[in-house]
Amino acid sequence: MASALREGVSGLDTTMRLTLAVLALASGVYTYLGVRELLDGSPVMTVFAAIIYSSAVSIAIYAFWSFLLRFLPHVRDVASRLWLTAAMLLGSLMIIAMSSWLNAAALAGAAAIEQHLAVTVQNYTRDLDTAHNRALGAQSLLPDIQLASTRFARLADAERGGALTGTGGSGTVVQLLSQMSSQLDDLARQVAASGERAKALYEEGSAQIARMRAFVSGQGDIKARSDAFGAEALALIGTIASLEQTSMAPAVRRAADDLVTGFIAPAADGRTADLAGRQSTVVGSVEKAVQAQANALSQAADKIIGTGSVEPARFQPLSTAEAVVRYAGDFLPSWAGAISIDLLPAVLVLILCVVHAAIRREEQPAEADTMSAAQLITALRLARQVGDERRTASEAEAFEAAMTEAEGAAVSPAATVTTLPANRIKKD
Repeated sequence: MASALREGVSGLDTTMRLTLAVLALASGVYTYLGVRELLDGSPVMTVFAAIIYSSAVSIAIYAFWSFLLRFLPHVRDVASRLWLTAAMLLGSLMIIAMSSWLNAAALAGAAAIEQHLAVTVQNYTRDLDTAHNRALGAQSLLPDIQLASTRFARLADAERGGALTGTGGSGTVVQLLSQMSSQLDDLARQVAASGERAKALYEEGSAQIARMRAFVSGQGDIKARSDAFGAEALALIGTIASLEQTSMAPAVRRAADDLVTGFIAPAADGRTADLAGRQSTVVGSVEKAVQAQANALSQAADKIIGTGSVEPARFQPLSTAEAVVRYAGDFLPSWAGAISIDLLPAVLVLILCVVHAAIRREEQPAEADTMSAAQLITALRLARQVGDERRTASEAEAFEAAMTEAEGAAVSPAATVTTLPANRIKKD
């Protein structure tokens, strides 16, 4: 298996380098798109600076992962492997800092700015509704004011017939009651007029909100839409401020306080002492009624004022990179894709580490006390095969030696003639 793993690693070397180069190039392209949004200046200098930065990112990513792919799988001691792992983690963080967030800006920058505009529209809509509700809150005081005015007017009419003092006419009590009714009528007219003004301002603000929403969901360059959105936001802030000023609650509170602090009891003008005494008694009762009515209006106005004034925040335009960072939680898939482009080679490093560890385990000799039965049988079979091969080699060597010796003992034909005996020659 070790040889198969080695062949696999060797065969995938070109694929691994090509994959690393493509990933580094893709990260560089998206880094270029992201960094262009952050640079200001002439178009030529902006493009040149963006190309230099993105090229540096691509080279750094390719070199960093190439070093780790080359060295980390082959390191065996624990200390060195820990140091290289720490270097990989530190480098990954640096890559995220210099590239991944710009990749995310390129992938989801326009959508992030639209998200920022949508959130801003929601905030302005809330502020507009709050200011409108405060303005309408003062309208809720209008029935109480009109009711008090009507009550004083009726008392004045009744006093003309002598219902309060027992003497008819238009004396001190009638004048005082008519004066209170007139003041309350003036306040009621002001509150009613503010309601019409608040309605007009709310309609104007609603139209501005509608145009802002159209910029959020519209088509075209996001920067141009953001600029137009900012102009509408500035106008809307002025509308909300004007709507806030139309609230009559503070004016009602001041008018209620004036009814009490500014009340001056008129001198009784009765022709007789008895009539003057009755007039003074009724004036005292009127003063208490005015105080009670003023306190009721003041408390109602305080409840409206106590909700706090509306202070809408000014629109803050964001770049694509800033918007992606601020609304990162809404664009997790884009962040995951941007980071994966840069850190995918880490998976290749881990795979190589596992494969080379397996190769080393396969090539390491097994100890006798740790061998299983199958491993022992395999080892005996291999030993028998090795022994057979050695015997075959020894026999072949012996045969070759015998043949060589026989060839060396052979002589020429003349040297092999046999000398016949002398008696054999004579007989013949």
